[in-house]
Amino acid sequence: MTLSPIGTAVLIAREGRRLTAYRDTAGIWTIGIGHTAAAGPPAVRRGLTITAAECDAIFARDVEAYAAAVRAALAVAVPPHSFDALVSVCYNIGPDAFARATFVRRLNAGDLPGARAALLWWDTPAAIRGRRRAEADQLVTPYAEALPRPTAQAAPISLAAPVADVLDPAIPTPILAPVVPHAGPGLLRRLGAARATSGRSL
Repeated sequence: MTLSPIGTAVLIAREGRRLTAYRDTAGIWTIGIGHTAAAGPPAVRRGLTITAAECDAIFARDVEAYAAAVRAALAVAVPPHSFDALVSVCYNIGPDAFARATFVRRLNAGDLPGARAALLWWDTPAAIRGRRRAEADQLVTPYAEALPRPTAQAAPISLAAPVADVLDPAIPTPILAPVVPHAGPGLLRRLGAARATSGRSL
């Protein structure tokens, strides 16, 4: 299983997109779409800048590594909305913490409500709490019922194509939608327009 286009768009919305290095809420140098040195090259330092194309390439590499970490930690099959939520969490807390987390153990034991409750324990710093509540909701809510929110306070991401069409299992879903400069929630609108034109998956 890989990150879906819906999961990709909401993860980008949660992380933001910055082409100049900055310190995150924990004081860690960050660039692009939530990239830090812990995820691999490039090492992030004060003054570092990247292009939009470099940002997309770094994100593609990072998100596949985090998706692989989620797959390795799971002992049970999960639906796309749950997998996307777990990749978002792993992207935020890191693979090592993710693999040891109580919410993963509960999920592997078949306790979805317990997993959701334990996920909400990861609420430090305070600035992450809205995102964590949104991820917890995404974990347990099928996309056919509701699209995910970047944070608990934000509106759901928008989707031009019908949800049932986007989630059609007969249509291959790439790990990332085609690279779109300044991708974010609008990515789904572009996907829907392209699908309506081509009649197939991008």
